[in-house]
Parts: sequence; C-alpha cells; structure tokens
Amino acid sequence: MKVKFIGGAGTVTGSKTVIESNGVRILIDCGQFQGIKPLRELNWEPLPVLPSTIDYVLLTHGHLDHCGWLPRLVNQGFEGKIYCTSPTKDIAKLILLDSAKIQEEEAYKANEGKYSKHEKAEPLYDVAQAEKVFPHFRVVNENETINLDAEISAVFTNAGHILGACSIALTLEGKTLVFSGDIGRDDDVLMYPPTKPKKADYVFIESTYGNKMHPNEEVKFLLEAYINNAYSKGGTVIIPSFAVERAQTIMYLLWQLKEEGKIPNIPYIIDTPMGISVLEIFRNNKKWHKLSEEECVAMCAMFTMVSDYQDTINFIYNKKPKVVIAASGMITGGRVLSYLERYISLPETTVIIVGYQAEGTRGRKLLEGAPDIKIRGKYYDVKANIVEIEGLSAHGDRKDLLNWLSEIETKPKKVFIVHGENAPADELRIKINEKYGWDCSVPLMGQEFEL
Repeated sequence: MKVKFIGGAGTVTGSKTVIESNGVRILIDCGQFQGIKPLRELNWEPLPVLPSTIDYVLLTHGHLDHCGWLPRLVNQGFEGKIYCTSPTKDIAKLILLDSAKIQEEEAYKANEGKYSKHEKAEPLYDVAQAEKVFPHFRVVNENETINLDAEISAVFTNAGHILGACSIALTLEGKTLVFSGDIGRDDDVLMYPPTKPKKADYVFIESTYGNKMHPNEEVKFLLEAYINNAYSKGGTVIIPSFAVERAQTIMYLLWQLKEEGKIPNIPYIIDTPMGISVLEIFRNNKKWHKLSEEECVAMCAMFTMVSDYQDTINFIYNKKPKVVIAASGMITGGRVLSYLERYISLPETTVIIVGYQAEGTRGRKLLEGAPDIKIRGKYYDVKANIVEIEGLSAHGDRKDLLNWLSEIETKPKKVFIVHGENAPADELRIKINEKYGWDCSVPLMGQEFEL
C-alpha cells in the first residue's frame, strides 16, 4: 500500500492525498490551492496520477480547500464515486457553483479591464463543469460502514468543524488509516465536539493551528466593542466571512448581543448568497448543530439578506453606519471585495477578521499591516481599523488537536502531519512526540510512503 501527498502538505490549502492498494486508488479530499501565486498556479497543473485511474474520492467536508478541484478532476477523466455526508454534498454543491461563478466573473472583469497578464483570462472551471461533479456524489451516514471494494471499507465520524464535516477511518489490507479532515473545537458555539478515534494504525492529522492556542477571549464582548466603537465614529463594520458555519456563528452572536441591547439599532446585513443558502441547510440538518429552529428563525429576522447584486451596490453607497457580513473569508474573492473597494481607505471603517488567513491572501496581508491592498487590478490605501477575533476560528488549536488523539488505544505505526504551514506542522510533531511518544512525519508535497 502506498500513500502520496499531492496537496495539503506544507500548506493549509489544496488538500489531496492518494491511497493506492491492490490496484485501487482512493483520493482523500480534492481541494483547491489558495493563497500565494505559486500555490494558486498548482491548480492549473495536472495531477501526478491520472484522474481516470482514481476509483473513489472520500470527501471530509465541503470547504473549497477540500472540494474545490473536483470540477477539474471530473473534466480530466474521473468517472468514480464521491462519498460524503448529506450536508457536505449540499455545501459542496453551493461552494463549487459559487467558486465557478466568481471565477467566470473575475475572468470577465480581467478581460474587460485589461489587467490580466494573460492574453485572455480563463476561469479555472465554469458553472457547467462544476455541475458535472454532482452526479458522482454518494451520500453516507455518520458512523455507517461503507464497503468500497471487497476488502476496503470506510467510516465517517463527526469532526465538528462545519456542518457535515467528518474524519474518515479507511480500512484496507488489515490496516486502519484515520484522516482527521479539519478538526473543530471542543467548545464551538454551534458545532458539537469532534468524535475521537479509538483505533488507528496510521493517522493523518491536520495542523492549521498546530503551534497556537486560541486566546481565552470574550468573543461577544469584542464584537460589541468593535461595533460600538465604529458606530461612534459614524463608520461601517465589514466582517469578511466564510459562508459556511462562520457566517452563521457571527449571525448568532450578533443576534444575542442585539437581544441583550448591547449593540446599536443599525442595519445588519448578510451579503453572501451562499451563506443565505447555507441557512436552509442548517434548518434541514438539525442533528449536526446546536441551533434550535426558534433561534434560527429569530436570528434570521434580525438581518437583511442580500442576494441581488444591485442591493449590494445600494448598501455600498449608503454612507450610514452598518454591519456587513460578506464572503469570502480570506478576502480572495466575492462581494466583500466590492465593499472594501469603497470602505478600506476610510479611517472610520472597521474590518473584523474572524478566521484563518492563508499565506498570500488579502486577509493575511491586512493582518500583517499592509499599507495597501490590490483589488481587481487597483491598489487601495488601508486606512480602516483592522482587527482580529481569533476565538471565532472553526479549527481546533494545539490543545484540541492533541486531545483528539487521546483515545487511540494502541500506538499508531506513524502519524502524518498535514494541512499546515511548516512551523505549525513541525511544532505539532514535537508536541505529539512529547505527549504520546509516537513516530511523526511532516510530509512534503509530492512525497510518497509505503505503508
């Protein structure tokens, strides 16, 4: 049996791991690379294995860095099945369609504005290609054994990261390989704690925050303070947000603050069509989260839901204070760019960063104090107040990651540390070795191991 790391190694994006056993090829996740240009350019490269030779894709969850390359995979010859939970299927459909639309729009604007370095800008994939992925989906139930082949089976267990997110235990050749996917937090606002694995011969664990402990900060208090401070200056608050789970978490906290009378009576806007669609998925999958139907209805009533782009334009040019939640979470695309074009250079504006920002993204640059940012070929001076609330991350920190390993009954043969930049991955390696005495490896992109 062989494992080859063709994405999500040395980086937090582009998750792709190939398992090969007795002529069967299984791909764990099929993510899109995000962040710095050398990573983004990998999205255009062919896989080191022919897509037509891959038999199955097992999808841990529906975020773009885990499912966003599926249209390319299908377009290049993949004809197999894609296994995932029902919420993951619904979310992945939304994510892929949204990604395709954004890429089509960006290519169109680049060609129209003539700011592409290429003779003609092309989308990585279009809506039609994204839709060709959907017939390949096969829904699995949590904790149910799925037989993929005569001696190959998989079990999906709750990972707590977003709606439908799972870790996957893959059994083949008498060995159990456990893939963490993205692990949520033990004390998440909306999600239930992740299920800990009991048995694993090999573990593949994410390390996004492998070198960090989330601060013990009062998230609601910080939201209250930042909003009231911006309001006192007559400014607008912009919260770039991942449309899945993060937007809903922020909505829930803002609703609580409004009910408690702690934030002003101004427009609260959710301007992400995908985020609005995800609310319906929340309603249809109550067992996956803590939010009651009554809370969901009351929370939604507080917000102005914006789908039509003309409404986006109207809110952008309305100078009155407001709070806007808009995708994308790393400010790599989406409607948040339109708001920032107008507001990033105004000192009364506050931008609240609420999630992980990959290397090279606009969000990371803002956190690192960039004096200006480039949006659609033009530079904008950063005069807005840029703040971060780390306590809203949907990723477990180092303590959560170590705790997730705590119930494995016998020593694994090896732990592979993936889905992290070099420093977090290496620090998690050291901590796992110190705490459990297990053999750990931080694989490089393209590296192959025999198991």
